[in-house]
Amino acid sequence: MNPSPDLLAQEAESARGQRGIQSLDSTGQLLDALLLAARPLPLGDLARLAGMPAAKAFPHLVSLQKIGMLARDEAGNFFPGPLSLELGLAALQRLSPLREAEAEVAPLAQATGLSVALAVVGPLGPTVVRLEESSRPQHVSLRIGTVLSMVNTAIGRVCAAHLPADMLAGALAMDAIRMEGAQPGTVSNADGSLRHDYAERLLQIRTQGMDQALGRPVPGINTLAAPVFNHAGQLALVMAVMGSGGSYDTDLDGQIARLLRASAQAVSWRLGAIIGSGDGAAS
Repeated sequence: MNPSPDLLAQEAESARGQRGIQSLDSTGQLLDALLLAARPLPLGDLARLAGMPAAKAFPHLVSLQKIGMLARDEAGNFFPGPLSLELGLAALQRLSPLREAEAEVAPLAQATGLSVALAVVGPLGPTVVRLEESSRPQHVSLRIGTVLSMVNTAIGRVCAAHLPADMLAGALAMDAIRMEGAQPGTVSNADGSLRHDYAERLLQIRTQGMDQALGRPVPGINTLAAPVFNHAGQLALVMAVMGSGGSYDTDLDGQIARLLRASAQAVSWRLGAIIGSGDGAAS
């Protein structure tokens, strides 16, 4: 059966490649410039960042205002309008933290030569949901589904450091059932407040944007763990690298830590988090 003329025409058009509307390309340049600036901008500044004359930029900006993509304040500065916000929220709702993080797992394992794990806070606590084994022989007893201590593991402490206080109190009460879990009362006082050393460790994690566990919970295995945040500034998951003791630099400012931090921040950015200059948390 011969293909129809309409189908042949469609295939020919596809072969020539898709062509966009040039004026919309210019509009996109203005939106990109506004996003890059991350603050309201007047016409002149916005046009300059987009690389076009103000006279050319202005009609595009007027149209963007009319459809709600942009708004303008009393000082004449342009900023994202209600339609931009609605589109952004719709896109964020479709994002899956695990799917976005998956793109970083294999490259990070290859770049570091270490095992890479992803964990989320499940009903029983920090739970491993993805594990990419290292190409190097090493004994890592973690498995998908392993629930980790929020006291004695780096992954668990990173989770604890970014949980709301009311959730953390209840979670710590269950820590004994987790891998390398702590007994009730070892990190919490009778009134529910955290003991000083544990509270200080969680504060340090939030400040440094990362935690380390040397030889625990698995003897001879060192772990670095970093948080991934969503658009609301909440903990989405924890990303960690693991390897044999002495096989890599575990310093929080070392090369491996920088690679891990960059991967975690890349996923946070894709989830809509605003990356700060300090610990990588969303603000």
